[in-house]
Amino acid sequence: MIVNTVPQGWEIIYQQAHGVLAAQLAYHLKPDLQSPHWVETIIAIANHDNRQKTWRGKDGLTPAGAPADFTLLPTTLEQARALMHAVRFQSRWVALLTSMHMSFLYEGQRGKHKSATAFLDEQKALQRTCRQHLGISRKEAERAYAIMQWCDRLSLILCRNELPADARALEITAGPDGKAYFVRQLQNSELRVEPWPFAPEQLRVQVEYRVLAQLQFRNDLELAQALHGARPQYREWTLGAS
Repeated sequence: MIVNTVPQGWEIIYQQAHGVLAAQLAYHLKPDLQSPHWVETIIAIANHDNRQKTWRGKDGLTPAGAPADFTLLPTTLEQARALMHAVRFQSRWVALLTSMHMSFLYEGQRGKHKSATAFLDEQKALQRTCRQHLGISRKEAERAYAIMQWCDRLSLILCRNELPADARALEITAGPDGKAYFVRQLQNSELRVEPWPFAPEQLRVQVEYRVLAQLQFRNDLELAQALHGARPQYREWTLGAS
């Protein structure tokens, strides 16, 4: 979960919903920034945070009983392995991009645990096999993955309320063209992305969220029940070229 503090309590955005927002951003990219197998690329972006770990006990809570933002939880390979198992049934392209994302997320654990090192080695081997079957180079694969990484990062900036005040620019990350991209929020709340990467001159994207007024929970079951009973709401952003 992505957990934001709001006056009413907690704003909760499921990580899967963040993936859908990232896919919306990818959908609107200019054709020259798109990759081959474009529909499959969007599918990979939408699914990149799926197969989240099932809460057991108090896995979804902080020690104080508050909903835990994903950054506060220890990283495990359970979700990564489940996700990689699922995407192998979609396509080699989806498996390739998802595997590259797993390498990006977990490479820092190499050497710390035998299971992590084995998993990372499996991903490198899978990526080589996928590139061979698809007939593409490592550079072409890296360009395609840069799209996922860019959309993922901009979606997280929006979902986690990371936009600076006073229309200051925040770097997103390098795009598939190697350029640095920046986002800022104007006084009218419209967003600017510079340089402009999208096909339309203006677009609107949204993410689903829930608000919980209860601040503490005894266990994961109580939190899950509160989330299930909360009304889904939508936050929208308007992005404009000028």
